[in-house]
Amino acid sequence: MNEPIINVHSTDMAEPASFIKHTCCTKPIHCIHIQRISDWRNHGTLETSKRHLVFSQVFIFLCSKLLFQCDFIFKSELLLSMYTNLFIYIQGVFSFFNHAIKDSVCIPREYRFVLRLVKIKLFKLSSFCDKSYKYSRRVYIVVMVVAGAMIGGVVAEQEFKKEVNFHLIAPNPMKHEHSIMQIAPVVEMALRHVSSSSGRLPGWILNLRKTDSNCSSTTGPLAATELHNYTDVFLGPVCEYVIAPVARYSGVWDIPVITAGALVESFDHKTDYPTLTRMMGSYLFVGEALKHILHTFKWKVVALLYHDHKLYSPKGHSDCHFILGAVFKTFGINTAHKSFNENYSADQFKKLLTYASKQARIVVVCANPLTVREILLAAEELKMVDSGEYVFFNIELFNSMNTHNPWYVKNDTAERNSRAKKAYSALLTVTARTPDNPDYRHFSSEVKKLAHEKYNFSFGNDSVSPFVTSFYDAVLLYSIALNETLQINSTLQKSGFFITRRMWNRTFQGITGDVRIDWNGDRISDYSLLDMDPESSEFKIVANYFGINHSLEYVPGAKIHWAGGRTEPPPDIPVCGFDNSLCTTMPGYAILSIILSSVVVVLAIASVFIYRHYKLEAEIASMTWRVTYRDIVRVPPGKMRGSMYSLVRRGSQVTVFSEDAMSMCDMGRQVFVPTAFYRGNKVAIKSITKSRIELTRPLLLELKRMKDLHHDHLVRFYGACVDPPDCCLLTEYCPKGSLQDILENESFKLDWMFRYSLMHDIVKGMSYIHSSEIKSHGSLKSSNCVVDSRFVLKIADFGLRSLRMSDDACEESDSYAFWRRLLWTAPELLRMRHPPPEGTQKGDVYSFAIIVHEIVSRQGPFFLGDMNYAPREIVEGVRNGQMCLRPNTSEISCEEEVTNLMKRCWAEDPADRPDFSTLKAAIRKLNKDNESNNILDNL
Repeated sequence: MNEPIINVHSTDMAEPASFIKHTCCTKPIHCIHIQRISDWRNHGTLETSKRHLVFSQVFIFLCSKLLFQCDFIFKSELLLSMYTNLFIYIQGVFSFFNHAIKDSVCIPREYRFVLRLVKIKLFKLSSFCDKSYKYSRRVYIVVMVVAGAMIGGVVAEQEFKKEVNFHLIAPNPMKHEHSIMQIAPVVEMALRHVSSSSGRLPGWILNLRKTDSNCSSTTGPLAATELHNYTDVFLGPVCEYVIAPVARYSGVWDIPVITAGALVESFDHKTDYPTLTRMMGSYLFVGEALKHILHTFKWKVVALLYHDHKLYSPKGHSDCHFILGAVFKTFGINTAHKSFNENYSADQFKKLLTYASKQARIVVVCANPLTVREILLAAEELKMVDSGEYVFFNIELFNSMNTHNPWYVKNDTAERNSRAKKAYSALLTVTARTPDNPDYRHFSSEVKKLAHEKYNFSFGNDSVSPFVTSFYDAVLLYSIALNETLQINSTLQKSGFFITRRMWNRTFQGITGDVRIDWNGDRISDYSLLDMDPESSEFKIVANYFGINHSLEYVPGAKIHWAGGRTEPPPDIPVCGFDNSLCTTMPGYAILSIILSSVVVVLAIASVFIYRHYKLEAEIASMTWRVTYRDIVRVPPGKMRGSMYSLVRRGSQVTVFSEDAMSMCDMGRQVFVPTAFYRGNKVAIKSITKSRIELTRPLLLELKRMKDLHHDHLVRFYGACVDPPDCCLLTEYCPKGSLQDILENESFKLDWMFRYSLMHDIVKGMSYIHSSEIKSHGSLKSSNCVVDSRFVLKIADFGLRSLRMSDDACEESDSYAFWRRLLWTAPELLRMRHPPPEGTQKGDVYSFAIIVHEIVSRQGPFFLGDMNYAPREIVEGVRNGQMCLRPNTSEISCEEEVTNLMKRCWAEDPADRPDFSTLKAAIRKLNKDNESNNILDNL
């Protein structure tokens, strides 16, 4: 296999003899002509000289472009240029003296005669040069025509030669951190790759010429000008003041320029730089990345501190000036910014940080690593690190020197290194994203090896900067574009403009990963965010910003460590503002007034609570609920129709009514409760079978609450007699009986309006109980829902569970009545060994669902259709929960909303059941046409 042919030439602009040896083009002379014409313009250059010059310039340029390899033509062209120069000089001097004589009012009389003599001599010399110039021009034209005919075929043949001339322009290590000794090995490796059998240009001759630009705005452009006729593509320059003229001239020369430099915003305008492609993007991309990172932490107020050269310095502005200039433009004109000199003392850095602390808490710094270290040491001394209120960002895009331990300086003291290590805990670094994979690490080692062997340059222990490796991608990009161009038209090999357009708006796989060039010829750059690991004290990547989709992705397992022991990022604005303007300071009398007012308010509130407490205690002690037995006038049993307690036997079942059930005539069948008169009111009496009642404070408080409870749909509590053996509870008497009596009375016809009214009354009464201090009913069933004389349904048998429960169970545990009483009990309460006597609110909702089913079906509690289960079997089935036993809904006729309502209320999980506030709205929606307060109004 043949080795790739790569010819490498070096040009040192510091040696004029070497420069002349390697150049064959007089274009710089013409450039000097143009400059000199502009210098003499203020002294009135003659129109004749202008015409002669323009003609010679255009003609020489066109012919030399065609026949640049002919030495004979070169000599003729040089002769003509010599005459042109001499003619221009004489014409200029002549014009100067002519104007000087016209303005001789300021010249002494004795010198005017001498000036006139000089003018005459110069006029004669100018005429001679003019004639010589015309004669030489005629001879030159003849020579050009003959020579063009002789070698035209040779030039045409060379147009299709498989050869590319690369011209690398970069500075020496003393002038720039990315020198020609770093870039040249990368370019050579790229040329070997693309010209190999697996490359894009196999078998091509690739010539590489290297020129030291010295980072000079004179040396670099001059080298490009002298050698542009022998150049197919420029790599570099990297210095901003060198790339500007080279990229501008290359647009005229039709030569592509590919560089990792030219990141300044002005290079975004490709109308001025039509063949420029930037492999590291633009500083504006840095501003966008930093803005996105800051906004991730909800930071908007920042201060920018950057190194810059002194005003009117021949070096111009620094890179940091351009970087933070782009950041400033991204953030807006209200961002605080200040430049500094890298030779500042520690006190000057403290003043700089004091200024920044009055403007922002987030400080963005751009300077060389040692200067950044001094700034952070000053910040540590000002306690800006310990407070944890400040965060510093360091913009270090391409510097690969000591990126892991930038706080450590070998020649510094241990005390300062320790302080610097602490100060760097408040620093986050933004840098260009470097690939971290085996291929890139192997490539980096190969570059270091070639640089050491051929250029005697050492990269050190750090990886090769992405700025340097981007030149490898630059060669790959050019080879791809050239290959595609030749496939379209082989005559476009020298068309730099066309090749450049093939490089733009594309994506390819480079040594640094996926390389994306946008429509403007700029690479869409990615950046990394570095933070110091407190355990290893090394800076590591914690997040990566991807410019293609403007996203910040954290490295798995990595997190940012904030200074001052903070666990979260600090705010960008202090609570009181930077000048405490957000926290107004009040005078002493105002503070005293506030304190006194607060004391008065606290005392007033305390007084209210104390008053309410003593009032409550007094009310409890007064026992307004207490009834003496002699105040109760019982109704003699003989005056009541029927027996006082009767059990109505229906078929084989015995209906057991609550002792609170009221009387109701039912075709000769009657159920009664004991009644009496108390203070002129007919009341129902609930006997208490306890042998002894202990009046504890909770019981006294509950009796008071029951006495104070008033609602249209709750049975009123009149009081209690606690004098044994006549202990009893006195409640409101409702003569129409219980809801159970109404539902079991088959002669009582119930339309849906009536049924909805019953449901609505129950919901309103239960909603009030749940919102009161009673909290829950605990024994809600149809027999505890009674109807008064106005057909208002009221809830009974709630509260005072400790008094309502007898010492001995009323029913035996295996009796029919015992198990039937549990048909309304929720499954979660049945499963409890000792359920709460007062029940639960969700248990009341379950009981309400069973009552609704009774109202809808009128078949008694827990109607199961054809299944004939005993109450005990039903209760056991509900308790087990395996079958989720519930009343039958398939054989009842009602609206679907009512069925769904029942199913929601008797859901197995209490959390799935609605509360009575929700049920009130649902029933109101069902009964929207009849929203009266009671059944009688609806009737």
